[in-house]
Amino acid sequence: MTTTSPEPVALATDVPAPLGTAPSAAAPGGALIGADHDPRLTNADLAPLRQQRWGSYNIFAFWMSDVHSVGGYVTAGSLFALGIAAWQVLIALVVGIVIVQVFVNLVAKPSQQTGVPYPVINRAVFGVKGANIPAIIRGLIAVAWYGVQTFLAASSLNIIWLKFVPGAEALLEPSFLGLAALGWISFAVLWVAQAALFWRGMETIRRFIDVAGPAVYVVMIILAGYLVSEAGWSNIDLSLHTGPTLSGWATVSTMLGAIALVVSYFSGPMLNFGDFARYGKSFAAVKRGNLLGLPLNFLFFSLLTVVCASATVPVFGELITDPIATVEAIDSTFAILLGGLTFVIATVGINIVANFIAPAFDFSNVAPQKISWRAGGMIAAVGSVLLTPWNWYDSAEGIRFSLGILGSLIGPLFGILIAGYYLASRQRVAVDDMYSMSPTGRYWFRGGYNPNAVLAVVFAGVPTILLSLFTGVGDYGWFIGCGLGFVLFAGLERVRPMMPQLDPAEAGVSDGTRA
Repeated sequence: MTTTSPEPVALATDVPAPLGTAPSAAAPGGALIGADHDPRLTNADLAPLRQQRWGSYNIFAFWMSDVHSVGGYVTAGSLFALGIAAWQVLIALVVGIVIVQVFVNLVAKPSQQTGVPYPVINRAVFGVKGANIPAIIRGLIAVAWYGVQTFLAASSLNIIWLKFVPGAEALLEPSFLGLAALGWISFAVLWVAQAALFWRGMETIRRFIDVAGPAVYVVMIILAGYLVSEAGWSNIDLSLHTGPTLSGWATVSTMLGAIALVVSYFSGPMLNFGDFARYGKSFAAVKRGNLLGLPLNFLFFSLLTVVCASATVPVFGELITDPIATVEAIDSTFAILLGGLTFVIATVGINIVANFIAPAFDFSNVAPQKISWRAGGMIAAVGSVLLTPWNWYDSAEGIRFSLGILGSLIGPLFGILIAGYYLASRQRVAVDDMYSMSPTGRYWFRGGYNPNAVLAVVFAGVPTILLSLFTGVGDYGWFIGCGLGFVLFAGLERVRPMMPQLDPAEAGVSDGTRA
């Protein structure tokens, strides 16, 4: 059996590729496929990486692509309209994003140390078959949001058609399945463009996000400068809200809600961040990238957002927190072209990193020999069209009973993974056993499932879903689910231990405590 070194850094060395290793779009630098790795659990996309090449800037650029989107702009801007002072909003933003940074570092380490993606590292906790439970849940959430983000980007593209293509306005009337003809054209253009970018593989995606994030910053700074010059700095009120200012416990409650909103917004990419951390040269490089890309980047982007949104009041006579609407209101050919294309690129960036790559790995994990990384991503792309997101995105009931239910399970999945890796296994993973279907394998547990993990998902997920749907604590669903999942799994493992206790000196055991 081919084994990986117990020293995590060994994965980054230039080891000769095993015979028979197929080319992989998801594993640039090659994959380590052991001779005894079961085909039912293995392909070149899911196997441990032979080389880990990403530095801190690549991780930083990943978060820039995740933050710099229409959704990120609207989310940050909306927090300044909650009725609390601007400095209180900034505190909430910083606290929320620092919480995200801590959690992201926790979920990054197991994948960076072993060189495997999110669904594979879950095999060490859920079992080699049970890992499909979190993979499918995360994959379905990504499919739904892939469609939503593509629809949002299509809205940006519509502005360009209407401005530069004569007669485009006539295409706003005809509709098929609830979407106007112009909407279908924009959606199709972006769907094909995103699929083509994804099909080129992780190296192409890395190069794209390395450029996309900084490009959005350039346009945001230009937009802020233009709006401020038009409004005059003395006419800009950074508090944004138009109603009465909250005080007392109402302020505390609102700030806590804002913190929870920030964490919830990033909960999807936070859960499967291991899909990207696996490429990191070292865990230290990943942490540096997270520091630059989360608290520092998010705070600067939020400040640009609030300046732009605040300036819309004196310039246009109303508060506009949608960047697409802001660019359209400027009524300048150059502004519409530059702004529209930039926000299209920004939304494509977040869609690729947050909603394309995740299901690509997740669905490939279900049937590695039948579903490659590329095939998994295309399943998500096709599924996003079939869900017709434009029909339910504006429906509170549709969002509540679809994404709300699935989203409530993200917290428990995170809590279980962290409890399993850091508490139950003490950061030690037998890498090759994650690719073994043998009943004597360390992660076979009972029929390929760890019953403790399955029970923790059920007993943490169901209450979280019910609380989110029928009470007023929906904003805190991720925290409740994460806490319940962590406590339940840790408790079950203490009462009825299932996770193997590994010797860190044993060949093939990755020991994260040595990093």
